[in-house]
Amino acid sequence: MSDPMSAARFLKALRDEGVEVVEVGNWRRRNRNRKGPWGGVHGVMIHHTVTKGTRDTVRIVRDGYRTLPGPLAHGVITKDGRVHLTGYGRANHAGLGDPDVLSAVIAERALPADNERTTDGNRAFYGFECENLGDGNDPWPKAQLDAIERVSAAICRVHHWGARSVIGHLEWKPGKIDPKGFTMPDMRDRIASRLGQSKPRALPSPSRPKVSLSRLIAAARSNPPAKGQPVTYSGVKTYEAALVDEGLLAKTYLDGHFGTTTLTATTQWQERCGFRGRKPGQPADGIPGWDSLTSLGDKHGFDVID
Repeated sequence: MSDPMSAARFLKALRDEGVEVVEVGNWRRRNRNRKGPWGGVHGVMIHHTVTKGTRDTVRIVRDGYRTLPGPLAHGVITKDGRVHLTGYGRANHAGLGDPDVLSAVIAERALPADNERTTDGNRAFYGFECENLGDGNDPWPKAQLDAIERVSAAICRVHHWGARSVIGHLEWKPGKIDPKGFTMPDMRDRIASRLGQSKPRALPSPSRPKVSLSRLIAAARSNPPAKGQPVTYSGVKTYEAALVDEGLLAKTYLDGHFGTTTLTATTQWQERCGFRGRKPGQPADGIPGWDSLTSLGDKHGFDVID
């Protein structure tokens, strides 16, 4: 889990990446925080506006509609490549989406199909609306695509995320088509190149992950005293991604190494599930058990095997 940047750090990150920024009014204090949390944040979401004209587009995203108050994103990326900052904090841009997609974003693996609307995306993503009619014919100028790439890379760079932390609205929520006119795999390739990372688009579509309890227990017992950060079992990363989404583990530690930080997060999850140590007053031991692991898997989209 990552805490959102301060507004000042956010502005600096965009400018450091070469983004031309337009500050719209008191954008730093304009948000929907009174309606719910913003953060931990896990990624960046890209949208199109279905509008035409910079002035009207920025106004709509800043102010919203009677039925959907603004801000509708943290910024508007207009056709000239400028980024108009319209709010900072919780914004009405993502709505409810698929929890398996969020888990994939956290773990930075290939995205599953989005087929649920059960998870609050407004708390978990930075959001940018892009000026475009969304009909597949309205062009995407080079300057605008470059700005999308730079904005996304700037945020990923600060949070130490990879390009797989950037998704389109159509990959998050069933029935959405935005952004239309370019593909998100192509954009993630561009972002990865800017970040100096390998291109992510060749990953196969995943099936529902499986986590072995016995192998997870072995990692929990062997990894903490080991030197370096050995990845003794690949399922640890799936497990850690769920702990990140629960707010119990910082995304920095999503590394496949079941170290002391993951042990502590496991203890907190076990206690959240109502489990304690063997003796009265004793905390849970941080070694995964069947019941607590199954509860985590049911909530975050993985199956538990022996």
